[in-house]
Amino acid sequence: MEDEQIKKIWEDTLVILRKTIVPTTFETWIKPLEAHSFEDNCFCAITGQNLAVQILQKSKKDISRALSEVCKHEVYFKLEYNEELHQKIEKEKQKNKKEEEKEFIKNLENRITKSRYDGLKQMQSDCRLNLKYKFENFVVGANNKFAHAVAVAVAKDPGKQYNPLFIYGGSGLGKTHLLQAIGHDILFHKPRLKVKYVKAEEFINDLVNSLARGMDKANNKNNKKMNEFRDKYRTLDVLLIDDIQLIEGKTRTEEEMFNTFETLHNAGKQIVFTSDRSPDKFENTPERLKTRFQMGLLADIQVPDIETRMAILTKLSEDNGVKMPLDVIEFLAKIYNKNIRELEGAFNTVSAYTSINEIPITTEAVKKIIKYDENKKAVTVEGIIDLVAGYYNVSSEDIKSANRSSKVANARQSAIYLTKELTGESYPYIGSCFNRKHTTVMYSYEKVKNDIVKDMKLNNEIKELIKKINE
Repeated sequence: MEDEQIKKIWEDTLVILRKTIVPTTFETWIKPLEAHSFEDNCFCAITGQNLAVQILQKSKKDISRALSEVCKHEVYFKLEYNEELHQKIEKEKQKNKKEEEKEFIKNLENRITKSRYDGLKQMQSDCRLNLKYKFENFVVGANNKFAHAVAVAVAKDPGKQYNPLFIYGGSGLGKTHLLQAIGHDILFHKPRLKVKYVKAEEFINDLVNSLARGMDKANNKNNKKMNEFRDKYRTLDVLLIDDIQLIEGKTRTEEEMFNTFETLHNAGKQIVFTSDRSPDKFENTPERLKTRFQMGLLADIQVPDIETRMAILTKLSEDNGVKMPLDVIEFLAKIYNKNIRELEGAFNTVSAYTSINEIPITTEAVKKIIKYDENKKAVTVEGIIDLVAGYYNVSSEDIKSANRSSKVANARQSAIYLTKELTGESYPYIGSCFNRKHTTVMYSYEKVKNDIVKDMKLNNEIKELIKKINE
């Protein structure tokens, strides 16, 4: 078969796989593959990434199925590592790195000559941005794909759409990373704009200090310190506020935030907030401020699935020059499934310990380093389904069946909620375990998540189930 025909088959196959494979797996491991040969109904692709051959073992059936759909007959998929392709990828990386450095220098020079701020001083001092939090090293997965996409859109055209942008989710899931990445990207491409990143706690302290130093009175319009405070925040082009939930219940801070918001928003300036919960969960915040938080776009970040966690560890390994075997990456990704922060912490602990003590990174060594308890029961989807089935007096088969009785439906929704909360797996994966579409899984998860706030009986049932699962 001609090379062009082989390439066309692979391109059509990628279109199918993009819709069926977890985004992290597709973008990181499948998209970079190159079509190589097609003989005797066996389609061979090559990779320049050592880990890809191992990681894609469980995706071979899906790839073969997609190839068969394109070719209209059964096709088998084979993947091989290619050293030449590896060298080609490495050269491309070096080339891109040099081009980025040139672009950075060019933009830095523009900042110095065209802006009233020095680029580096603005980035490091005024904006208080951490240089490691950029879009380039943010790992995109099913849990954060939407939030990442809108963050990139905001950075590209601040103040034009999605204003304000409100990103929310649990601790350690990447909200701060996205928030600061927006700041970095805007400063890099639009150096004339005044950008400020601030934690809500700093905003509060700044206000308190301004009030104390100026001995502010409610109607004193000549308070110099308060005027300086307001000018500091209300003359910006982009305001990035982290952990906005901290101002809840602080009346004076909420008043200043509302007026700051009004000033910036009416002037077409971009505002981005992050929070550990959505605005509708702010119980002690004035309605007029809550509606301002909600008037733009809300984007939540969920716990990353195992493929995303593995991709994060792989990225950390590459960035830090650490050769971490696939079995160790998979082991750590399974153990640390609550948030990214603890996953990075485990990586740092393992890499530092093995480097200092000059020992190889193996699963057995890692277990000792992190003090892993072998007797601790692993939380699995099947285990959760079985336990929930017994608790609600239905069968595991019922939960995975088309049975729509209220008793089974309630048990199924509780099992789906617990699976998402305790394993962090993706919606598509959970859907496959429950024989449901991922949209159905999302609906069930959100329903239980909202119901446990107002239904104490359900709340107690979920708490009891979590206790049993962790016993």
